[in-house]
Amino acid sequence: MEYKIREIMEAFDIYARLAVKGYEDKEEISGYIIDDRVRDLVDAFAHKVGCTIITAGECVYLVPIVVTSPFHISNDELKKKYLPAKQQKNLYIYLMYVTIIILFGEFYDSYQSLEPTRDFISMDIWLKEVNNFIASLEEIDRDELKEMERDLEYNWVSILEEWSAMDDVREGVRAQDARTNSRLSFLNTVKNFLQDQGLVNDIGNYEIELTEKAKIIIQKYFMEYEFNRGILDFIYGLEKERR
Repeated sequence: MEYKIREIMEAFDIYARLAVKGYEDKEEISGYIIDDRVRDLVDAFAHKVGCTIITAGECVYLVPIVVTSPFHISNDELKKKYLPAKQQKNLYIYLMYVTIIILFGEFYDSYQSLEPTRDFISMDIWLKEVNNFIASLEEIDRDELKEMERDLEYNWVSILEEWSAMDDVREGVRAQDARTNSRLSFLNTVKNFLQDQGLVNDIGNYEIELTEKAKIIIQKYFMEYEFNRGILDFIYGLEKERR
């Protein structure tokens, strides 16, 4: 397929806007919405850098889908920007990911539905569900848990031990910042990361909601087995056994 110079230049301009900001208002890049040929070109540009483009609400987003993408947040960047010095280890990134999966699962009835089954969730409920998952881990024989680590490439024993070592303090959510070694302070750190990525909104009263961007990403990627290497089955398999 041959493209006109106008189409190529318009597509590149749209891609450049998305690459700089990570998103753009639909009205500002209307060519992506109304012109199929321009949209195909922009999608092709995004694919070349390991990204996909999603439309959610009034915005269009450039979203990295492989770790080799130049737009993907590296582990080092994530640790330096969000985690306190004492937690700047890969273990805490894995712990962040586990708590995010549990959070999203609470909105989607543990991934049994394509549409959210609740509008918002409180920090306390999120904390309770993470605690429940860790409690389920504690019931598994250590040798069996280590065998699961090899299958899923997750250090479940260390995650269990680190979460258990944190203070289970429930009062004063906002006061528990990164300097406080509590489970709620860690969830606040994760919440801040999700807010910065445009995936959740803080609606006050210690409650958060998913954004339209998050809903589309969850439906397209978090529910796909190939992106989660069986981790969803593991987490929610334990949940079913516990219930």
